[in-house]
Order: sequence, then structure tokens, then C-alpha cells
Amino acid sequence: MDWLHAQDLAAFRFVNQTLITPLLDAVMPFLSGNPFFYPALCLLGIILVWKGGVRGRLCALMLILVVALGDELIIRSIKLLVGRPRPFAALQDVRLLVGKGASASFPSGHAANWFAATVVAAIYYRRSLYLMLPLAIAVSYSRMYVGVHFPSDVLTGAAFGAGYGALAIGLLNSLWQKIGQRWWPLWWTRLPSLAPVPATGDAGPATEPGAPPATLNSPVSLDQHWLRLGYVLTAILFLARLAYLAAGKIDLSEDEAYQWLWSKHLALSYYSKPPLIAYVQFLSTSCWGNNAFGVRFFAPVISGLLSLFLLRFLAREVNGRAAFWLLVWLLATPIMAAGSILMTIDTLSVSFWTAAMIVGWHAVQRDSTPLWLGTGLCLGLGLLSKYTALVQWICWAVFFVLWPPARRQLTRPGPYLALLISLLCLLPVLIWNQQHGWITLTHLAKRGGLDQSWQLTWRFFGDFLAVETLMLNPVLFGLTVWAIVVLWRSRERPPLQLYLFSMGAPLFLLYLLYTLRARVQPNWIAPSVIPLCCLAVIHCEARCRYGAIWLRRWLTAGVLAGLTASILFHDTNLVTKITGHPLPPRGDPLRRLRGWAEMARVVGEARQTLLREGKPVFIIGEHYGTTSIVSFYLPEAQAGVPEKPLAYYRSSATPENQFYFWPGYADRHGQNAIYVQQVRDPKPAPERLRQEFDSVSDLGMFDVTYRDRVMRRVQIFACRSLH
Repeated sequence: MDWLHAQDLAAFRFVNQTLITPLLDAVMPFLSGNPFFYPALCLLGIILVWKGGVRGRLCALMLILVVALGDELIIRSIKLLVGRPRPFAALQDVRLLVGKGASASFPSGHAANWFAATVVAAIYYRRSLYLMLPLAIAVSYSRMYVGVHFPSDVLTGAAFGAGYGALAIGLLNSLWQKIGQRWWPLWWTRLPSLAPVPATGDAGPATEPGAPPATLNSPVSLDQHWLRLGYVLTAILFLARLAYLAAGKIDLSEDEAYQWLWSKHLALSYYSKPPLIAYVQFLSTSCWGNNAFGVRFFAPVISGLLSLFLLRFLAREVNGRAAFWLLVWLLATPIMAAGSILMTIDTLSVSFWTAAMIVGWHAVQRDSTPLWLGTGLCLGLGLLSKYTALVQWICWAVFFVLWPPARRQLTRPGPYLALLISLLCLLPVLIWNQQHGWITLTHLAKRGGLDQSWQLTWRFFGDFLAVETLMLNPVLFGLTVWAIVVLWRSRERPPLQLYLFSMGAPLFLLYLLYTLRARVQPNWIAPSVIPLCCLAVIHCEARCRYGAIWLRRWLTAGVLAGLTASILFHDTNLVTKITGHPLPPRGDPLRRLRGWAEMARVVGEARQTLLREGKPVFIIGEHYGTTSIVSFYLPEAQAGVPEKPLAYYRSSATPENQFYFWPGYADRHGQNAIYVQQVRDPKPAPERLRQEFDSVSDLGMFDVTYRDRVMRRVQIFACRSLH
């Protein structure tokens, strides 16, 4: 091993320090990474999908699967396991011509990705080898030349990439041969092979993937094909979301950390929200621990279950193709993509709103009292998630008005029992509020601006529409509005479409009108998204079935744009790779999910400095989010939750958040504290804080960074001797 290591170092120095010329000094950094690579890759993908036929689309799909999954699951895992330092970190005399990589050195991801892509491209287009192989060798060589990889890194990466590239195509093709014939026989007859079938002879070109054999007489309907494809998509997305959360690419949001603290102080209700989110997080973290994965585990679980319910619902009521494309539509809607990985009250609210919608439709159709009881339970659980669920009863009233045959349900006990059950679910909230002066009503009135006189304003109306258009995908949102307009202009309005309109439009319109009074947060309309998307999908699928080619093009454009936006939302660092320039912090959609662990570290270092004075030191945050983040990400603070908290919210005379109802720091007489506030520019500490301590001194402003970008700034004060 020593001899091999010596040869590896000698070969690296030979490439990095001996075989150097001014021309290579310019060319090799360009090959190693340049701003034109990702745009060219996107253009090539578009050409393959648009002009490449079945073979081109399969090639593009396999390239995405093999390269992306190979890099994330295989190469990145080996890097973490081996942990070999880069040459510039291990050696003194390295010529470094590019930026320093943050990951480990062994094996080379560039070499693995290029050789995997070369093998996949050669399988589908044999002559591509003449271009791809020299490029793969050149890029791999450049990684040694610019000083970021050893030769052994590159050789191992190339071997791994070529190996899992060929193996993946073979395994996927074998899997399709076995499962495709059984699950999707009608499609399998058109495409029995995922790889091109070599022509007879030794030099002839390969034919298109899978020449169709004789048609199978299959009892499986086309609807079942689409439904099964939906099941597979749901399973893949579920596993991908779990893997994404396990990778730890984003920090908790302030609200997630705040509600994690609720789960450590279980109660009948809370200052601003119902209690269900706290109990869900309690269950999740009890299973997976007090980490970001534990907090968010149920988000992909709920998203997967919701996808299955929607698949079954729309496949039964419309057809399998509409059910499958509903999942794709939701996947291309950024606000729904966020809800599948973040564990907030909106995730629960949307799921129970949708469940009540599905069960309620069956209750109306079957005139079933047990189903009405189930509807009431779903409504009640929605109320225990978010008070927005109260609006769903207004949605039911709208439906009874719009569709007269449904009114006969009002002569049955079912709707009234459902109303009773949903209201009974509010008992814990009512009991807690009765014990605490109905503080939630006061908070909600203040949050919604109801404590102020009515003043008509248009300044929030345009902002609301602009933000919602982006969050709902401009193209798909436009098609949804079109579907609603067509529904209202038609003489015969299908009951299901009227029902979906009633379950979504009233909530959206209510908040749209409310913007004339106060600002409305973009996530408040979240429960209305799925019903309106269902309505739009039903309308568009029917139009496409009758040959609306222009609509198919718009749908394709909208889905591709939405999927791209959703992918970038999950990792905005891809923008840096594509353009060569990072997003500005204020323009980064993930800004609210980054830098929090770093902020807790900065606060922890300030506390350690103050500890040297010999007194115990606790932490005070100026915002509930600041206190919650420090409580979660600072190890010593998390260890004290909830019995001996280390981090507190600043004291107040009246309730401002849930911290008011938990023990404060009043019993820490004589101790020192670190006070933290998030600000853009320095400002003095609050007067109340100054009165609580002998002295309060400003320690200065601290930048909280993520990949050399300042995400936020915090001002820290040293507070000595609590009165």
C-alpha cells in the first residue's frame, strides 16, 4: 500500500507540476468546470426528448437516473466513508487552478459521472462513443491537472461510473422485462426492451428499443396501466423524499423548530395553533430522534398516503390517466412540493381537508351515514391542525347551493352528525383557551387585522396574485382559471367538477378579497390547491382526449417548467452549478431553511466566551424563531429541553407567543446571559432587558453564512447579573 501511495503521489505531481503549459493552464480549468456545461446539457436533453423519438427519451431518462442517482447514492457515500482529503489539503506544493471542493477526494465525481454518461450514451447511440470517450478522458485528466484529485481518485471514479452505468441499464431492462410484461402488458407490447436491440450482423446499426412482438390479449385495462404507473411514481417519490431529508441539505425552519418545542411541552392547545402538529412531532421524534429527519419524517409519509388516496379517487371517478397526471401536476406545483418535505401545520391541514373532500363526495354519492361520520372526523382533525378548516363548512354550503340534488342530504342526519363530530374535536382547544383567557382569539384577530378599523387598500391585492401565480406555476395556474371559466360558461355542469370547485374556490376567493384589508400569507390558500388542481386536470384531460394539440403543448411546457422549479427549490445550489453564480441570499427560496445551524454555532461560541467569567450563562432570543432554532441546533440547549431549558424568549408583560406559558428565566438570579437579535443594522437592546440585568454590553454584529453567502446577521449582547 505504501508503494501504491507513493506511485499515486508521483503520478499526481507529474501531471500537476511537470506536464504543464500555458495552453493547458487555460484549457484544463475550462474542462474541469465552466458556465456553459449545464446550459448545453439542458439543450441536449431538450433535443433528445423533442426530436429523439422513443430512443432519445429513453436515453435522456437513463442519463438522469444513472448519473444523478450514481453520484448521490454511490459516489457521495464512498466520499463520506473514505474521507480522503483533497491534494491541496494534503500536500504543500499543489498548483490549484480552480476553487477548493468542499467534498472529499476519493473517488472523483467528475470522472464517475462522465464515464457513466459515456456508457449510457454508447448503449443508445453507438457512435457517440467517438465524442464522449475523449471528453470523459479529458475531463478526468483535468481534475488532476488543476490540483483537486489524485490519479487513483480519477481511475476509481471512472471504473465505478462505467461499471454502474452498464449495470444500471442491464438491471432496469431486466426489471422491465419481468415486471413490465405483467403490470403494463399493453405498453410492454410496444416497448419490450429499454435498450436498443442490435441488428443481425456485426456492424449494422441498432434498431429502436424493443421491436414490438405480437400483440398480447391482456385483460388489464388501460386505466389500470395508468393507475399502476401512479403507484410506482408515488413509491419513487416517497423514497426520494426520505433520502433527501436524510441527506440533510436544508435546516429546519423557525416554525418547525418552534413546533418541535411544543412537542416537548404537550398540551391541549397552544397560543397560536391547534395541538395536532405537536403530537405528530412527538411521535416522529420519539421514533427517529431529535434531529431534522425526525421532525420531518411524517411529511413524505403524509404526502405519499395523500397521493394514493387521490389516485384511487380520480381513477374511480374519472379515469386512470387523469389520476396519474394529477400527481404530475401537483409535483410541478412548487407550493405542493414544499409541503411534501416540510413538516408544518399546512401539511396536516391540506391532508385532512383533502381527506374530508374525498370521503364527503362518497358520502353524498352513496347517501351513507357512516361516510358522513368519517367526513366529520376528517374535518375535526383538520380543525386540530389549522383553524382554516372552519372554511370547509362554507365550501359545503356553496356546493349545496350550486347542485340542488345534493340538498336532499340536508334532510338526512349525516351532515349534522359530521358537523357535531368536527365541533367536538375542538373541545381541547376551547378548554385550553378558557383556561388562558381566550388568548388564541385575541392573537388571530390581531394577526388578521381585525383589531383595526376597516380601510380599503389595493396594495396587497397585486402582491397576493403575483406570489400565488408563481407558487402555483404560472402555466398551470392559468389553465386552472381557464377550466373554472369554462365550467361556469357551460350549460351542463358535471356534479364532480362543481364539487371540486366548491371545495377550493371559496377559500381562495375569501383570501383574495381579504387582501383588500390586510396582507395574506401565500400558504394560507394551500388547502384549496388540490381541489382546484383536480378540476383543472379533469378538464384538460378531456380536452386532450379529443385532440387539443395546443393544450398538450401548454401542459408539457407547464409541467417541465414546474418540475424544474421544484427541483431547484429542493437544492438551489444547482443554480450555481448551472450559471456559475450563486443566488443572492434574499433571492434564494431556501434562505429560510439555511444557516440556522451556523447561527446556533455563533451563539454557542459567544456563550462559551462569557462562561469564562465563571458564572452560568443562559440564552435569550428576541424572536420565538431565534429561541427555537438555538434550542434545537445548540447541543447543550437541546439537552436541557424541556426540564432545564438553556434558551428562553425575552420576558414580556403580556403573551406574545407560547413561551409566555412556559417557565421563564426569572429564577436564574445573579446569572449572566447572551441576548440574540436578528437585525440588518445594529440597534440597542430592549429597555426591559436592560432593567433586568446589572449591565448589558454590545458584543457586535455577526454574519451568519452559508457557502460564503451571508444569509442573515445577528447582534449579540452580553447581559451580566440577572436581578
